[in-house]
Parts: sequence; C-alpha cells; structure tokens
Amino acid sequence: MRGVVVKKGEPVDRALKRLKTKLDTEGILEEMRRRRAFETPTERKQRKLRSASKRNKVRWRYSNAPAAAPAESAE
Repeated sequence: MRGVVVKKGEPVDRALKRLKTKLDTEGILEEMRRRRAFETPTERKQRKLRSASKRNKVRWRYSNAPAAAPAESAE
C-alpha cells in the first residue's frame, strides 16, 4: 500500500498532491482505471498501439531535433 506521511505544519492539500504524483509516476492510477471494466484483447492491443505511438512521437521529436542554424558570413 502506497502512502505519504503528512509533515508537521504541512497542508493536507499538499500531501494529497504528493500522494497523487507518487501514484501517477508508479502507474497505479492508470492500472486502477484500466481494471474497472473488462478489456477485450483487441481493445488492449489498440490501447498499447496508441501509447506506443505517443512514445514514438516524443522520441522522434527529440532525436531529430534540427541543429542550430549556422551563422551567415558577413560579406
């Protein structure tokens, strides 16, 4: 069970935000949402393809970043 310790003088809102961030980075919230309803094998494959597509877009964007434009020579 995941949790956070509320520090002395810390607002509860801040502790909830830390908990949500922790759960989100570990993928627990996504897993919980996914398990709410039955997912057919076809739906599962489509979901995985969509997430792979998003990952590849970001990967491609940063791997093919254009180099800095060369400075024009003064004539």
